Amino acid sequence: MLAPNPAFAASAVPGAPGTPTDRAALDAARNAHAIALLSAAQRAEPARRRELHQRVVVEYLDLARSVARRYRVRQQDAADVVQVAYIGLAKAVERFDPAVGDDLVSFAVPTISGEIKQYLRDTSWFVRPPRRLQELAIEVPAVRELLEQELGRAPRIAELADVLHRPHALVAEAVQCHSARQAISIHTPLPGGSEELTLADSLPYRENEYARTELALTLERATRMLTEDERRIVRLRFEDQLTQSEIALECGVSQMQVSRLLSSILRRLRAALSSDFALT
Repeated sequence: MLAPNPAFAASAVPGAPGTPTDRAALDAARNAHAIALLSAAQRAEPARRRELHQRVVVEYLDLARSVARRYRVRQQDAADVVQVAYIGLAKAVERFDPAVGDDLVSFAVPTISGEIKQYLRDTSWFVRPPRRLQELAIEVPAVRELLEQELGRAPRIAELADVLHRPHALVAEAVQCHSARQAISIHTPLPGGSEELTLADSLPYRENEYARTELALTLERATRMLTEDERRIVRLRFEDQLTQSEIALECGVSQMQVSRLLSSILRRLRAALSSDFALT
């Protein structure tokens, strides 16, 4: 790989105190050099163009790392995010047109950020929330960190929402769904308890749950033969526990009609369930 141009390393500036003015001058010089290389690349043969693009990429690797550090990820994922940032930088260099713009950094940063966001959106969620929540959940940690430094405390949801220019409810949902990025093993020890007690020990267990589930699935299949109105009557009677008189008022029919419908429905369901169990 080509080495960075030492002319643009801060340490190469004799006696440079590192003031904002000095850094701005150094950045401007580096940008002008990059623009010159990219302008030459447009007129060069493919092999020479790739070499010039590579030189610009090497000069701005620090920019890619800086953008990658904005995204708070697990330690084991940090190196991958940096590599993705390098890819975004390479794409930005290839797409940048010196005839249209004259500031490579302003063009490269959104491209690098977009590449990282897409990577995190596609690879880091064990449970996938809607895309808008994924993107917002990725933005929240960086904003929270800035506000913590500014306020000296953990920011409230309303404060995060004001900075992000998003509805409070949406930001609250993004904060909650952020935990979906990592799965927790059921063998994780319970906090504050003995190491012998794990999350699995706290999960409810009933021996007849499998049988109940099988019966529910069998009943769901049987009710498919009913009409929508008939399924509504079944739901009102057996889920909502309404009387026949209350169902009649709800559906706008007589109690006698409800009684006849229920008798017909139950007779067909019994026949369907008997047939289903006979096959098994």
